[in-house]
Amino acid sequence: MSESVHLLVESAVQIAWDFLEASGEIVDGYETSRLLVKEIGKMTLTGERRKIMLANRAIEAYRKNRQKAA
Repeated sequence: MSESVHLLVESAVQIAWDFLEASGEIVDGYETSRLLVKEIGKMTLTGERRKIMLANRAIEAYRKNRQKAA
């Protein structure tokens, strides 16, 4: 049985958050969560359902966003 989309998004966000938190990359928790949910949500709308892929791409997007802000 496949996971519902909202549980998939929640799981992928948690994976990305845990990684970023463990690596000390989170500066603003609110902005980080907003970006992760937005990016993962967009990818699920295109049909992506692999949790690790969603998390990894959200981490990449977060890092690119941080580089732009610096």
